[in-house]
Amino acid sequence: MFADFLTRLLAPAPDPLNDADARLALAALLVRLARSDGDYAPEERARITVILVGRYGLDAAQAEALRTEAEVLEAEAPDTVRFTRAIKDAVPHEARAAVIEALWQVALADGTREAHEDSLIRLVANLLGITDQESARARQKVARG
Repeated sequence: MFADFLTRLLAPAPDPLNDADARLALAALLVRLARSDGDYAPEERARITVILVGRYGLDAAQAEALRTEAEVLEAEAPDTVRFTRAIKDAVPHEARAAVIEALWQVALADGTREAHEDSLIRLVANLLGITDQESARARQKVARG
C-alpha cells in the first residue's frame, strides 16, 4: 500500500492526491514534525489524533488508525518536500494556514518549542506559500488556545 503511494508521490509530476491520500500525507507530515526533535512524545501523538478527528470528522479509532498508518509512511518516506508538494496540490491556498496551525499545535503540544520543529515548520510554510508573518500569526493563535 505504501509503496504505491510513495511511487505516486515521488513521480516527477504527480497527480493531485485523492482525499484519503491527502489525509495520509498531512498526517505523515504531522508525525514527521513530532519526530523531528528526536522525542515523539505522547502529547504529540495525542494532539495529532485530535487534529485528525477535528479536521476530517473521524472518530477516535479512525483517527488513531490514520495516525498509525502515517507513522509507518513517515518512516519510509524520503523527504519532507514531496509530502509538502502533495499537500500543496491537495489543499487550496486559503486553507493552507490551517495546515500550519496544525503543525504548530503538534510542535507546542509537549510544552517545549524546539529549534528542529521551528525549522521544519519554516520550511513547510515556505513550500506551501505561507509567509513567515502568516506562520507567526498561526503560532500565536495556537499558543493563545
